[in-house]
Amino acid sequence: MSIFTGVAVAVAIAVVAYGVGHYGERTKTVTVEASAAATTTTTVSYPSVSPAVAAGAHTFVQFACAQCHGVGGRGGVDPAVPALKTVGRTLTAAQLRHIIDHGLGASANPTQPYMPVWGEVISKTQVGNLVAYIRAGLPPVADTEAVTVPQGQGAAVAGAALYVRYGCINCHGPNGLGGVPNPLSPDKTIPVLSGQDFRKQFDTDAKIAAVIRSGSVIGRAPIVSMPHWGGILSNEQIAELIAYLKTLK
Repeated sequence: MSIFTGVAVAVAIAVVAYGVGHYGERTKTVTVEASAAATTTTTVSYPSVSPAVAAGAHTFVQFACAQCHGVGGRGGVDPAVPALKTVGRTLTAAQLRHIIDHGLGASANPTQPYMPVWGEVISKTQVGNLVAYIRAGLPPVADTEAVTVPQGQGAAVAGAALYVRYGCINCHGPNGLGGVPNPLSPDKTIPVLSGQDFRKQFDTDAKIAAVIRSGSVIGRAPIVSMPHWGGILSNEQIAELIAYLKTLK
């Protein structure tokens, strides 16, 4: 994109308001500093949504739903993962809550992504907000971009961003320190990804890569299970995650 000195270019993007809870439009102006003498200003218009729908959009990104179902639920990530923009409105609120709480998919087949059990990790309020967002048609909401993965700064730096972007942090905790309970699992908690016990059990990159790809589906709800990431994450991304994990305590 060409930047002309001393000229601010404003681009207005019209976004169609649709779904439940839209009452107008809001705008967000983003100014990008290109140099001391030039800036580019982009004004984006967002449909106004209810607080529940907005909260659901943020939860959708925070818990990496977008990484499997696509940005705005548009799909296209993996054939086994449905586009929520298409199927979301065909399901009742009760059906959506049940799927979020209990998971869905071929849990015994590690070659396909598996919708994990979220009922023990996400609160009822968060589930309700997610349902509201999906039922509203997954409208665009300001400031819901996923964490950017830095390029050219080393595998560990990229892996640290992927750890957040793909929601690993929600279950395994900051710096892999754990702390999320999993009462019906054998050890009563979601495993930590740091410390001597972890390093002893997963003493090679291949072992870590294998569990990332195949997940750890150990039972049905309410047991929280690690989803299959083999159909979602590339070999390069898995290697970057491993590089990050190897920097932890």
